[in-house]
Amino acid sequence: MKTVETPFAPDQCPLCGRLNACAMELEKASGEAQPPCWCVNMGFTPALLATVPPDAQGKACICADCAHKAQALNAKAFS
Repeated sequence: MKTVETPFAPDQCPLCGRLNACAMELEKASGEAQPPCWCVNMGFTPALLATVPPDAQGKACICADCAHKAQALNAKAFS
């Protein structure tokens, strides 16, 4: 996965730059309560998390597309 080399925004995936659909960021921006974020039930491997640029770690969420791609690659590696 190629990492985007631009300053991160909390609502953008630090890996691909697309919107990450983070419910927590949407709640902050709108002031309206949101249902639990999609990521609550997603497993993020240490290898995937290690690809997040240091300045975005803990500040910007990986998008569902990147997370699912990483899961598929991980499953393929262990099959």
